[in-house]
Amino acid sequence: QVQLVESGGGLVHAGGSLRLSCAASGRTFSRYNMGWFRQAPGKEREFVSAIKWSTGNTYYADSVKGRFTISRDNAKNTVYLQMNSLKPEDTAVYYCAADSKVVAGPNYDYWGQGTQVTVSS
Repeated sequence: QVQLVESGGGLVHAGGSLRLSCAASGRTFSRYNMGWFRQAPGKEREFVSAIKWSTGNTYYADSVKGRFTISRDNAKNTVYLQMNSLKPEDTAVYYCAADSKVVAGPNYDYWGQGTQVTVSS
């Protein structure tokens, strides 16, 4: 069982930056792939980024490539999403997710409660 708690969301002007954190419980955090997803009002939840536990390989949606960076600190059981050059269309609730097998797909086993990111124009 893995419990996930996101933090770091907030209101920022376009062009600004935020860093989201996701703290995970459980002793086997290092063996879980970690992902970030987001859901804007009236839209389906979409994949943003992921990091594979075994290789450290990272994956990004085209819409955030070059602006967002995912990283993890296994010693702190935490995964981060550094978001730069934010745009109003990045406004959404951001969710952290964990799974032992899935990387870039939607079917993660464990999900956090989400943190709101609002980008004003």
